[in-house]
Amino acid sequence: MQDKYELLRRHFEEIVKVTDEEWNIIKPHFQFKKLKKHQFLIQTGQPVDCEFWIIKGLIKSYIIDEKGHEHILQFAMEEYWVSDYYAFQHKELATTIVDCIEDSEFFCLSFESREIICEKIPAIANFFRVKSNYGFINLQQRILSLLTQTAEERYDALLFKLPKLVQRVPKKLIAAYLGVSRETLSRFKG
Repeated sequence: MQDKYELLRRHFEEIVKVTDEEWNIIKPHFQFKKLKKHQFLIQTGQPVDCEFWIIKGLIKSYIIDEKGHEHILQFAMEEYWVSDYYAFQHKELATTIVDCIEDSEFFCLSFESREIICEKIPAIANFFRVKSNYGFINLQQRILSLLTQTAEERYDALLFKLPKLVQRVPKKLIAAYLGVSRETLSRFKG
């Protein structure tokens, strides 16, 4: 498992420098976990105690509407962070579902632990600020694409931006992410 922690440290160090002393403070705050395909990290109506950094596997974050249709907000694969961030930040019950598309390994970081390490190590606070900005930018781009692009244009953009993701995700889930039926997706050239 030591090498998994080294992956996490390298992830932090893509943005900020972490000394060995700082790493010894950070490391104990992360809990390693494994889940099998179709197991849940977060379920609607439950407390959201952690955010998750994916080491291996593929995760989806989604809601199910009153008609039973699945609407995928995010796919998270290796080196992505995922949670129900509203519930996590505000200590409320989850309104989204987060589960494994593949067998997955990840680190859990509680809200309290994140606050402690951000207070003790300003570089880590900066790391999370930068990551939040990247997340906001991606969300903004996703919303703009939903407002200004056709479903086929969104699919082509997804193929261009994340070709490995499209290979790993069943077409039914890609369709739910794009907001189209499976039949409509099958007509796209891609």
